[in-house]
Amino acid sequence: MKQAFAPINLKITVVESVITALAASAAVLSELPIWAMFVGWIAYFTRGLDLRHGLINLGCVMIGLCLGIGAASVLGSLGRPPGLGEQAAVVFGVALIVLSLRFLPVFNNLLGFFLGLVAWFAAHLPPGAAGLMTLAGAATLGSLAGWIAHSLQRRLAHPAGAGPAHSN
Repeated sequence: MKQAFAPINLKITVVESVITALAASAAVLSELPIWAMFVGWIAYFTRGLDLRHGLINLGCVMIGLCLGIGAASVLGSLGRPPGLGEQAAVVFGVALIVLSLRFLPVFNNLLGFFLGLVAWFAAHLPPGAAGLMTLAGAATLGSLAGWIAHSLQRRLAHPAGAGPAHSN
């Protein structure tokens, strides 16, 4: 518990909180949902905390969003509220695709795919480019903010010229 109140940890926490507040403000000003911005933030931290992995994680969220649009389109094409069997069949198909994608060589972040799917269905948007752009923009903003916050944290925790950090 004492570690949480160490001056460097408090400094890191305040800086990351400022980045979070700025990202949330940018989302509001851009008319993007703050909760969807956090989808991108979470995705950034799911695997490999660097720019390359952050972009891969975000790409997986985008794939999940697209799969969500596809699933929503199929469900909407039924012309009436889909029944239990129809919903289960669509979920089975989407799960089959998502779970297969985890074996891709690069874009294989299962959590990212499911974050995109969850975001799509949580938004309750009609399938289409406008909804995709809204959620993709918010997730991109969140991933960018996550990358900035993590980069600043590393700089604050390990200033240039300082020797390697030792933990006690």
